[in-house]
Amino acid sequence: MTREPYPTARREDAVDLLHETPVPDPYRWLEDPDSPETQEWLLAQAELFKRESEPQRFKERIGELLKSGSVGTPAWRGGRHFFSRRTPEQEHAVYYVVEPDGTERALVDPIAIDPSGLTTLDAVQPDKEGRLLAYQVSVGGDEESVLYIVDVTTGVRVEGPIDRCRYSPVAWLPGGEAFYYVRRLPGTEVPENERQFHRRVYLHRVGTSTEDDVMIFGDGLKMTNYYGVSVSRDGRWLQISASEGTAPRNDLWVADLTESSPERPELRVVQEGVDAQTGLVFGRDGRLYVHTDRDASRGRVCVTDPATPGAESWRDLIPEDPEAVLSDFAILDDLERPVMLVGWTRHAISEITVHDLATGERVGEVPTPGLGTIGGIAERPEGGHEAWFGYTDNTTPPTIQRYDARTGETTLWAASPGAVEVPPVRTSQQVFRSADGTEVRMLVIAPVDGDGPRPTILYGYGGFGLSMTPGYSASILAWVEAGGVYAIANLRGGGEEGEDWHRAGMLASKQNVFDDFHAAAEHLIATGVTTPGQLAISGGSNGGLLVGAALTQRPELYAAVACSAPLLDMVRYEKFGLGATWNVEYGSADDPEQFRWLLAYSPYHHVREGVAYPATLFTVFQSDTRVHPLHAWKMCAALQHATASERPILLRNETEVGHGARSISRTVDLSADTLTFLARHTGL
Repeated sequence: MTREPYPTARREDAVDLLHETPVPDPYRWLEDPDSPETQEWLLAQAELFKRESEPQRFKERIGELLKSGSVGTPAWRGGRHFFSRRTPEQEHAVYYVVEPDGTERALVDPIAIDPSGLTTLDAVQPDKEGRLLAYQVSVGGDEESVLYIVDVTTGVRVEGPIDRCRYSPVAWLPGGEAFYYVRRLPGTEVPENERQFHRRVYLHRVGTSTEDDVMIFGDGLKMTNYYGVSVSRDGRWLQISASEGTAPRNDLWVADLTESSPERPELRVVQEGVDAQTGLVFGRDGRLYVHTDRDASRGRVCVTDPATPGAESWRDLIPEDPEAVLSDFAILDDLERPVMLVGWTRHAISEITVHDLATGERVGEVPTPGLGTIGGIAERPEGGHEAWFGYTDNTTPPTIQRYDARTGETTLWAASPGAVEVPPVRTSQQVFRSADGTEVRMLVIAPVDGDGPRPTILYGYGGFGLSMTPGYSASILAWVEAGGVYAIANLRGGGEEGEDWHRAGMLASKQNVFDDFHAAAEHLIATGVTTPGQLAISGGSNGGLLVGAALTQRPELYAAVACSAPLLDMVRYEKFGLGATWNVEYGSADDPEQFRWLLAYSPYHHVREGVAYPATLFTVFQSDTRVHPLHAWKMCAALQHATASERPILLRNETEVGHGARSISRTVDLSADTLTFLARHTGL
């Protein structure tokens, strides 16, 4: 059957000469989303997608599996605790408070705020006494968080809106009268193309105008810096961190607020100009606990005196493990022998160990429900003998577990509220070798009965130190229940094996990530799980870059591709969205050597005419302020022009959503469209 013609996309003779290298960019005009030509092309692509789309095979089943709902780890403040929950009928999770007598009340319900479902809850932070709640919301996927304060007892807003608070922490001072937070400079004070940047740390006093906020930190530093800020439970210690974009390192300062005012804290350096990530916890026992990967790629916990916070005074309490990555810890001190609970991921599988707080000696482990992923370990800020942590795996919707250090028992504290029948699956962790001999792991989820080869989706990310760990996924379960296999590769560039593993897949070493992915595909084929004609690949954001590179480097290896919110023009990525904050991960085309790294794999620049490319579906989001959809637009046009295959190259361009959170109904539609496309082109 002859494929219908693709929408016309004019090819320009645009060529940039960069470091004496000509770089063609024939679809530069698609970078302007408001031009009539771009609009006409997008409408034509939408019509093509509509005509080519088959009925959504998976929609009903994905919707059923998402009726599990979800539940979040509690935050304790005095006698109250706060948590999130989504019931089977809800589009978004709601944030609740539970009074000491067990009375439960909704505090922030995105649907009550906006019945359209376009408003999302981005962040929450109760004050230290649990009397006020700071929360941040954004609309239509733009992630431009607006900050509000609500009175927990009455539910009445007492502050806000405060805009320009994207990615802002909120660090309350005791009493709830003031907090530190991070806010961008007004757009009128910076160049138009820099409005996403230029953050500063401020002190805000509740009930006063933001015009009176005191700038605490950030003036004169790099425009792409992100800042962290926190205040110890007793209000004495202020901690500020600064990271250049998403760099895997931070500078860190502390101030004793009993010796200087909150408006003018006298900051002392903990680390500056050091290639490591470090965070501090001021213990109730007066000791300073240091979580760092300095001289320890997989992380360690040190102790020192808050008066001498520098590295020269650190003493190992929990040393680096040769295999497991130290993720977090909690202190339980209402015991004869106080302990520290330490969270680890060992080859992407979570565990918690128990250690003597004074010496660090391992004295036990926390029972967990299975081989899965543990969320952050929560304790009561005032101390105690209990801890709470989230748990999920491939067939378990999110649960909250409670650990009692007095009995050593773990019990279910809260389950996701919806009852769903989860299909049985068989999960295995497989090890294979990449092109350079490096051992890489992969989680393979398959039907219980029968063997391959089967239609298979290979998923990966491989960047920014993010780990791919087991978790409940309606899409994965629906695919496997229908007879397919789903594989998740733990590629270099991620954090599954520590910071060295991350760095082995960034900057000049980025090709390692793609080599790992190709090797994962070849392993699945060699072991009989699938065949090239049945193998699809899927990835989003940095994972969209991954599958974009995979389809241009090894088009014969893959039958179908789902490429979501991708980076694909790696020569110009810094000029759009938050791209300038990622040159610490990828490199910058302004630098001659780094330009060569980027051009060597940039998917858009490696589309070749006459190649039979896999069936490819680009899914992008018009309000995405992180990764501009222009990457997918340009790549889609290039592939449609170049491919010698009858397999389709399609674009699904969705409005009023962005890179992150979305309503459940929109999640279902996107997942169903994606799986239906991949099923069609892998023979499921």
